[in-house]
Amino acid sequence: MFEALDLARLQFALTSIYHWLFVPFTLGMTVIVAILEWTYVSTGKEVYKKMAKFWGKLFLINFAMGVVTGIVQEFHFGMNWAEYSRFMGDIFGAPLALEALMAFFLESTFMGVWIFGWDRLSKKTHALVATLVALGTNLSAFWILVANSFMQHPVGYVIRNGRAEMDNFLAIVSNGYVPGQFAHIVLNGSMTAGVIIMAISAWHLIRKSNVDFYKTSVKWGMVITLIAGTLGALAGHHQGQYITKEQPMKMAAMEALWETQDPAPFSLVANIDTKAQKNTGAIEIPGGLSFLTQNSFTSGKVEGIKDLQAKSEAQYGPGNYIPDVPSIFWTFRIMVATGSIMLLVAFLGLVLNAKDKLVENKTFLKVIFWMLPLPYIAQSTGWFVAEAGRQPWLVYGLQLTASGASKSVTAPEILTTIIGFTVIYILAAIAAIYLAVEHIKKGPDGQTIYHVEEKEEARLWN
Repeated sequence: MFEALDLARLQFALTSIYHWLFVPFTLGMTVIVAILEWTYVSTGKEVYKKMAKFWGKLFLINFAMGVVTGIVQEFHFGMNWAEYSRFMGDIFGAPLALEALMAFFLESTFMGVWIFGWDRLSKKTHALVATLVALGTNLSAFWILVANSFMQHPVGYVIRNGRAEMDNFLAIVSNGYVPGQFAHIVLNGSMTAGVIIMAISAWHLIRKSNVDFYKTSVKWGMVITLIAGTLGALAGHHQGQYITKEQPMKMAAMEALWETQDPAPFSLVANIDTKAQKNTGAIEIPGGLSFLTQNSFTSGKVEGIKDLQAKSEAQYGPGNYIPDVPSIFWTFRIMVATGSIMLLVAFLGLVLNAKDKLVENKTFLKVIFWMLPLPYIAQSTGWFVAEAGRQPWLVYGLQLTASGASKSVTAPEILTTIIGFTVIYILAAIAAIYLAVEHIKKGPDGQTIYHVEEKEEARLWN
């Protein structure tokens, strides 16, 4: 039978992944809508107003799902992870409260104004409202990441009466883990929104519907994807160097680096033998890991898993402090591969668009459309690396995951709620997908513009 701890971890993982399917698009699309509105103000071109309305409504559907799934996460802390809440509540509660009182209220209030203010506010005022929605949304992400960053790198605390208590709020907010993580998340959110704009626009361009509108939209999507994706990769590189210093075991697991090396190679692929603690059949870039972590191919010591395990045992006592190396190794590479593919397709699309060959190239438009799942894969695998790479720690160096689970919740109780949540999430997903698809089919004019027989549908895609 399943243990309560394993089921509690599974449930939180499922809830988090499902919630995170909606968050990046929300973060990115609020910024894009605000930029579109200011572009409309500066140029007076109606197409930008139509784009803000069309993509903004898709954001609203996505936002509603994000709120519903996010609320469920809050209950986990008091039910499945009560010991964690007792230990961390004094610190974890502060940024969560600020997220609700400062960011979510700002975001929600001005979102209502944005929805109902199109015909009641001036262009500049409405654009300002859109900007405040974007500010509130991304500020909300900031406070959540402040809380998560403490779990990754605890600072500004004291241990008193067996609990972690806040000692320096400024130190917690200025945690060195926050800037790289926040930049990486926000920029990848914009890339996610850019890819979705690209994919949906390509779907319409294949069908020759609202060509002028979607030709402009697909260009915006490609530009946003390329810029945000490139900057997001640089932010990820910065974060990787910080992780090497503060969470060396996570970095070693990401590269399946068993022995300390100077310089350390970067393995593109490898057959990982966790029992023998060695790799075979590895294809390596000499000095690649030293370059990623210390900007040098020729020098740069990177500690290996074996040495880090010995250090952890000396510091924390006997135990296994090695995370699941194969899963972290491969999910990291899936994240990098999907991100690289999105950047490549956006770049090639811009080249074709510059030559005025994109709209007529149905094959490439299909490639763009099938990019749709890639940002979700990249985001989910990225978070898996961030969270699973910290194991066995719930709060790094302070509380083990096994110590944070509730003592009074049983495995059958958790399994029952997993099944219940899954059914509810499936129904909610069906409703959200239905609403999104209907909105996408209607296009910017709010009328269904695409009706063909099944034979015509097959002809377009063959």
